[in-house]
Amino acid sequence: LHCHTSASFDCLARPESQVRAAAARGLTHLAITDHDRIDGALQARDAAPEGLTVIVGEEVRTADGDLIALFLDRVVAPGRPARETIAEVREQGGLVGIPHPFDKYRGSMLKDPRLEAIGQLVDWVEAHNARVVGGDGNLRAANFARELGLPGVAASDAHSTLEVGVAYNVVSVDPSTPEGLLAALTNVEIVP
Repeated sequence: LHCHTSASFDCLARPESQVRAAAARGLTHLAITDHDRIDGALQARDAAPEGLTVIVGEEVRTADGDLIALFLDRVVAPGRPARETIAEVREQGGLVGIPHPFDKYRGSMLKDPRLEAIGQLVDWVEAHNARVVGGDGNLRAANFARELGLPGVAASDAHSTLEVGVAYNVVSVDPSTPEGLLAALTNVEIVP
């Protein structure tokens, strides 16, 4: 639910490489979520091999921290308050998650406790982000998701081809649509 390509400023892996790696590792769905753009996700979707569905998404830098937006038709502008960003994603029929909410090294949403109310507006929380190193960020994220009754998901947050699939979710419902992903997340099994 969180993977980058060379369309992101901090990733060198081409969209085609990311989808090949995902398919080779047995993934059936991959959300491409480049920073503040969707062109890499569109390229990945067009290059996806048979059996791999690419969900077009974006990691949006809001004025309050990062959000993951999925099932997008167009780019969501960065830099606005989180509430406005969430509203724009919803207007597109998309879903919203909070990535790495307590990571002390990145644009994490919940560094400011006043932002916890945003949790009521999203669809999931990354309870395990494979790139969160040191500290208790993932544990705090899992507890936060549990407290709010939100699905906690795993994400590789891959910025290289080697990282694709290092964390993933096992679901029993087809997550190819917003409705399907929401249904799938009600019984997600996190595999870090």
